[in-house]
Amino acid sequence: MMSRTPKASDGGPDADLQHVVRRRKLILGLLLLGLIGSVLLALLIGTLGPIGPGNPERISFGDAMGAIFNLPGDRPDYYNVIFWEVRIPRVLLAGLVGAALACAGTAMQAVFRNPMADPFIVGVSSGASLGAVIAGLSGIASVAVIGSFVSPALAFFTALVTVFVVYSLGNVRGKLYVDTLLLSGVAVAAFLGAIVSFLIYFRSQEYHRIIFWLLGSLSLASWTAVGVLAVAVSIGTVVVFLYSRDLNALLLGEETAHNLGSDPETVKTLMLVFAAVMTSAGVAFTGVIGFVGLIVPHMMRIVVGADHRILVPSATLTGAIFLILADALARSVIAPTELPVGIITALCGGPFFLYLLRRSRTGGET
Repeated sequence: MMSRTPKASDGGPDADLQHVVRRRKLILGLLLLGLIGSVLLALLIGTLGPIGPGNPERISFGDAMGAIFNLPGDRPDYYNVIFWEVRIPRVLLAGLVGAALACAGTAMQAVFRNPMADPFIVGVSSGASLGAVIAGLSGIASVAVIGSFVSPALAFFTALVTVFVVYSLGNVRGKLYVDTLLLSGVAVAAFLGAIVSFLIYFRSQEYHRIIFWLLGSLSLASWTAVGVLAVAVSIGTVVVFLYSRDLNALLLGEETAHNLGSDPETVKTLMLVFAAVMTSAGVAFTGVIGFVGLIVPHMMRIVVGADHRILVPSATLTGAIFLILADALARSVIAPTELPVGIITALCGGPFFLYLLRRSRTGGET
């Protein structure tokens, strides 16, 4: 009796593969549409816009869309200035920072093989905070023209130095031990955090301006920040995605990954470097925005699975959407005053972190 070759319609392996590919394309397509929709929505929300409190002024939907797309029309010139010099850079920066933190968090969780790892686990936030506080207290940040560049540059530099120190402590004879790296990051972050607290206490008159940065804010967004961060995020996300198969292998253990043809030490080092660069670039311009790199990768892992070939782009897009919407809420919930966006992300991320911790203790997390 002759055997029949299974076809895609028979539910064989080909059909399963096609179903997976279609599902991934659908998810990415929906996320792209969600990103475009969140950008447009965030542009229309604010103290000057058709959506929101309308304080001090509410404009029509047509005038807002005309200003966004530079359409001809009878509207005040300052509408275009507000959208193109303030709101559009801010929304784009929020998307880039959210994408950077989510992508970096995905890489970190794979390296540490722990869903509760985040981009700040190696002391990036504490290092950047130290640089920003030094710039603020020394008066550099208030210097005309150069202050807006020196302060982020110093925060970025101190963040990378911190990561290098933590990496050196975790690297023993050419082998990177993730447990030692984790403990080193906690210790260094605590030490730098104490220095930051001392400096703030020593110069208490600067407290309110510094604490606003430490809580995370996008109020100082500019096209320069968007350009710099766009380069860092583009390179970082591409590198992380190219190593998605190696991250999948790393989840099985370093010995198994090595047997599958991957080099665990190279993968861990590259992921740490690029995750640190993306996170440092974001923190340098916006301050410390927590929980995005923790909750977004885990949330998308529940939706799309643990395969990093789909998890990395999905988490990156979702991180951008999440922070864009969080910032829109932060600048409208108590308008005309705005909240630091880090407060909004913490309010969302804190309960989710407790849920993860509870689930891992009850055996729900593998």
